[in-house]
Amino acid sequence: MNFKETVIGIELGSTRIKAVMIGRNHEVLAQGDHTWENRFENGVWTYSLEDVRTGLQDCFAGLKKDVRNKYGTELTTTGAIGVSAMMHGYLPFDKDDRQLCEFRTWRNTITQEAAEKLSDLFDFNIPQRWSIAHLYQAILNKEEHVKDIAYITTLAGYVHFVLTGERFMGIGEASGMFPIDSGKLCYDEEMVRKFNECTGLDLLSILPKIKLAGEHAGTLTESGALYLDPSGSFGAGIPVAPCEGDAGTGMVATDSVRVRTGNVSAGTSDFAMVVTDKKLKMHREIDMVTTPAGKPVAMVHCNNCTSDINAWVKLIRESLNAFGFTVDTNTLYTKLFEVALKGDDDCGDLLSYNYFSGEGVTDLNEGRLLFMRKADSKFTLANFMRTHLYSAMATLKIGMDILRRENVEIDKIYGHGGFFKTPEVGQRILSAAIDTPVSVMETAGEGGPYGMALLCAYMLWKEEESLEDYLDDKVFHGCKAVSVMAEQKEVDGFNKFIEDYKSCLKVEKEAIKCWKN
Repeated sequence: MNFKETVIGIELGSTRIKAVMIGRNHEVLAQGDHTWENRFENGVWTYSLEDVRTGLQDCFAGLKKDVRNKYGTELTTTGAIGVSAMMHGYLPFDKDDRQLCEFRTWRNTITQEAAEKLSDLFDFNIPQRWSIAHLYQAILNKEEHVKDIAYITTLAGYVHFVLTGERFMGIGEASGMFPIDSGKLCYDEEMVRKFNECTGLDLLSILPKIKLAGEHAGTLTESGALYLDPSGSFGAGIPVAPCEGDAGTGMVATDSVRVRTGNVSAGTSDFAMVVTDKKLKMHREIDMVTTPAGKPVAMVHCNNCTSDINAWVKLIRESLNAFGFTVDTNTLYTKLFEVALKGDDDCGDLLSYNYFSGEGVTDLNEGRLLFMRKADSKFTLANFMRTHLYSAMATLKIGMDILRRENVEIDKIYGHGGFFKTPEVGQRILSAAIDTPVSVMETAGEGGPYGMALLCAYMLWKEEESLEDYLDDKVFHGCKAVSVMAEQKEVDGFNKFIEDYKSCLKVEKEAIKCWKN
């Protein structure tokens, strides 16, 4: 095998670190993965950087093993490599590259004061999970580490720095740190000026430098190669693509980087990305980020999606085990998802809230997991499961309804992530929520690491075409996709569910107030 005709994309997701190697025809050749989980320590959702290192090494070892098993040779190099990770969060370092505080991930809702003040200052929505909100909250809190900050970054930016020694970042990932001017393809200069005046900092000196899709962002160093592969068999000197966020790689993996296209990623969290050609007025429920090429994107980001479903499936598994039955995990999920489609379109007056953590769209800094029913509700397994699938999409629907009212035009929506793994079910639920056809591509199961690999391929093998044209013409041309449109009664049923959901949010808020962590 000629490894110079391959590229490798790596993504650090919420529950899995995954690597994929693709070939010249953009087909997946080999994969590796590692399972991990965030920790809630001292009131902060976090991952340790040691877990990052060991997780990446285990994932990469799995990729090398897959190559050996399939091709009978050792993976020693590649044409290009790139890393992606869950967006946002806060990783500050001093001038000697020492970490100054715990990694504060996207899942934290501890920056409300900063987010509100910056949103007012900029007249631009700054969500709590954005890096700049975390930095400003640390300033407002007078945290000791602020005075020693030499630079701040995200998880993807940190790994990119370890691999290359460069503080570069793709523009899509950077757009989750600080607002971007899509006209000039840089951090918004007026907002930078306002922040500097407000804090006395020189913000541009501590933010990563921006790179666009297709540009080179450094080369793999000797220490970077050993960080990935401590055996030493994987060599240095490999071109590295600009690191990107999981939102951007999801867009690439579903060919959703052109204006009026969109995608929904649904797993531990869920988010919709819609590429738009117009500036929207500020909504606290909508983030404005960019594609990896810098085009503006309206983003509806929800912290909570499938975690509550996973917990209920685990409980059902324990019930089966108590009676001596053992069911394969995939079979259990598939059967329960399929049963959900047999439920009533409005879930039979059942209601649930899947808030493991706070949720910005519904203005909650914390979450409580609730399931509710009335005495005369239709309490069946089908309605129970359908309720939890609706709940997983409910907060997303609230945000997407705002885009509809803003007359944001969408030609197509693609779904990807675990929520769509069972054929048709997740698509039909999302379609009912947003009253739009939902498509799933045959490559959608590859997700973010595949999207990162495609960005490496674009950097290495592009000619003069745009990212949009490269994906349309050279990657996804002729790619099969399955589209599903919910029936009108399903759309009406979800609308009834969401009205009850919004009316009873006061119950969720009261539960947070009364039942303290």
